[in-house]
Formats: sequence, structure tokens, C-alpha cells
Amino acid sequence: MNTPTSNTLFLRAQQSIPGGVNSPVRAFKSVGGTPIFIKRAEGAYLYDEDGNRYIDYINSWGPMILGHAYQPVVEAICQRAAFSTSYGAPTALETEMAELILSMVPNVDLIRMVSSGTEACMSAIRLARGYTGKNKFIKFEGCYHGHADCFLVKAGSGLATFNIQTVPGVTAGVAADTLTCAYNDLDAVNQLVQQNKGEIAAIILEPVAGNMGCIPPAPGFAEGLRKICDEENIVLIFDEVMTGFRLAAGGAQERLGVKADLVTYGKVIGAGMPVGAFGGKREIMEHIAPLGSVYQAGTLSGNPLAMIAGYTLLKTLKDNPQIYQQLEDKTAYLHKGLDEVLQRSGIPYIINRTGSMISVHFSDKPVNNFADAATANNERFNRYFHHMLNAGIYLPPSAYETWFISNALEQADLDHTIKATEEFLAKEA
Repeated sequence: MNTPTSNTLFLRAQQSIPGGVNSPVRAFKSVGGTPIFIKRAEGAYLYDEDGNRYIDYINSWGPMILGHAYQPVVEAICQRAAFSTSYGAPTALETEMAELILSMVPNVDLIRMVSSGTEACMSAIRLARGYTGKNKFIKFEGCYHGHADCFLVKAGSGLATFNIQTVPGVTAGVAADTLTCAYNDLDAVNQLVQQNKGEIAAIILEPVAGNMGCIPPAPGFAEGLRKICDEENIVLIFDEVMTGFRLAAGGAQERLGVKADLVTYGKVIGAGMPVGAFGGKREIMEHIAPLGSVYQAGTLSGNPLAMIAGYTLLKTLKDNPQIYQQLEDKTAYLHKGLDEVLQRSGIPYIINRTGSMISVHFSDKPVNNFADAATANNERFNRYFHHMLNAGIYLPPSAYETWFISNALEQADLDHTIKATEEFLAKEA
């Protein structure tokens, strides 16, 4: 692709923005090269400042389930914006949004809107601590729950992309309360719980990991965590910022058949707008102010533009359950096609998929946790990324990120992706 305008814009951006980007993975540091500056998007496609078109497998990191610039969402935002963009006061729309989410998601009695997935996860941990009276929590290596201090311990894609092992600014005291173990390792969780008996407030995880590539939970893993939490009075938190309303109308809880105590959401409930939420059992959520003494607040929480955008998207998904089967079918078609060309090439690979989340790992062994993902041939992935970009296909610019499928993709887009992969493999063989 010819991208002189993006090159110029990146040079300009670096003069006023740290690294030229407002979120590190956008800098292409992991894969090399200059980031592409996007001008607009529609349906399954991104268009850069030079007019190049790309098939999009990022979808704003998940929320564009129905594609970009989905007309009902755009129209709803425009109509609501005429009433003002923010009030800092209650609206009926916030209640309608909460009621819609509760009608779709199992095991959520009350929900609080916030402004980002990071804020949702940070608040959920604070609430779990306040509810249980305990301070420590368990997270899994490679799972990313936003950039609050307590989560930046072995935190997955963002840090892994930049080979950051310890984060300046995170105190030893904060890190000491964060216990980590390998994803899909139930024995390690049991060991941590026994070593810290009566001190653990919560276990938080991505129920289907998306920040070390797509990594599904091993059979019995989520169920085992539920059992441990029940036995030890530990709050089980599902971070569904990626999986919520994408893997099913009820998210990973519905798909896996495992109920969490608290659930966090992000941009998907705003159809890509800056928004988040956390919710769960009434007995826990009633500890949040103003009902309880666990404080959380935000001027932009329940922002009317985010609420109407998210309501429109989620109502569409609820009223059209066939969308989930369509997403499943499209992702399965892509999976099958990639599997066939990779198998013919003789190059070691693993494809992981759950629903409409999928990733390719150039590995000769199963990828079940962060250590497995880190030992894959990620230099080959970097070459693959640039080959696909030149072919008009925008993959996540890191081997540690899942791909997201949108329902706007057509079979021709999937076929082009498979064909471009085959052409890459021919060069690599």
C-alpha cells in the first residue's frame, strides 16, 4: 500500500503526542513500520488518509459487531446530540439501558455505568474488596484488565507488545496484593488460594482471553474457578469487555454456562463510544455508593450519546438472535479456509477460536496461556501482518491480540483473506 499521508501524519503526531499515538499498540512498534492513519470506516472496511481500503479484523477492538457506521446507531447518535452531549444528571435513557442489559445477561441484578473498561474493572476490584473485607486478588498472566495500577502485573498484550515486564509508577505495595498465575492452570489457582488463605477478595479473568491472542478456557477451568470462589468466599469477576454481547447475547457467562459474581463491560455497550459498566449480584452491588460505602463516581457515567448508541446496538442484537449464528458461520468459514492453506504449507501453526474471536499463532504446540503465545514464532507473524496490510487486510498489529469478526464481512472478504494468507505462506515456505 502507498501511504505517504500516513507517514507524514505520524511524523507530525510525534511532535505533540507521546510516541505519536494515544494508545501504544497503534504505534506498530511490535510489527514494525509506520501506523496507518484512518480517515473513515463503513461496514467491514477501513479507509486511510491516502484512500486505501482495508478489510477490518480489529473492529475497534471488538464493539463493531454489525460493522462500522451502522446506520441506525449513527442516526440515533445524531438525533440525541441535538438535545446536548452531556448533562451530569440522571436520564430515563440510563434506566432503559440498564434494563436492556439485565434482560440479556444472566446473573446481573444491578449495573453501574462508567466511562471505560479500565474504570469498570478497577471499580469491580474495589467493590470486591469492600464487600469481602479482603485485599488480595488473583489475575492471570496475559489477561489485560485495563491500565489501573493493580492490573499492570503480567498484563498481556499491551505490555507484551512492548516487552515491558515491570511498570514504573506501580508501587511494590500494590503489586504485592496482585497474585498471578498461568491462564488455564487450575492447580496453580488452588495453590495460591491455600497460600493466601482468607486473604483473597476476588479472582478476575477474561473468560475467553483476547490479549494473548484468542485463548479459550480449557474444559473445566471456568467451572473450577466458580467452585473455588464458592468454597473460599471469593468474588468471581468476568472481564467481558471483549466477550460481552459478542459471544452471545448473554456474553461468555451464557456461552460457557458459568455465572460470575461481577461482570465488567466496555466499548461494546456504547457501540464503540467511550463507555463501560460493571454489574452483578444485588447483595454485592448494594455496597456501591450511594447505597453503600464503596465509592465510585464519574461525571460522564451514563453519557447520553454513549447510552443511545449502545442501546440501539444491543436492542438490535437482542431482537435478531440469528446474528450470532451468522457471526459463528462466517468465523467458522474463515477458520476452515485458513486451516486448509496453513496445513498445505507445512508451516507450524495453531488456530484458536471461540465464536467470532479467532487468532493464528505460528507455533508447533497448543497455545493455552501467555507463555505458549510468547514462544510462538512472532517474527513470522510480523511478516504476515505486513503482507496482509499490503493486501488490503487490517489485522491487529500484534501477535498478542485476537481478531474480531463483524457481521458486515462478506464471503468475498473472507476468501480474499484466505487467499492472501496462502500467498504469504508460499513466500515463507
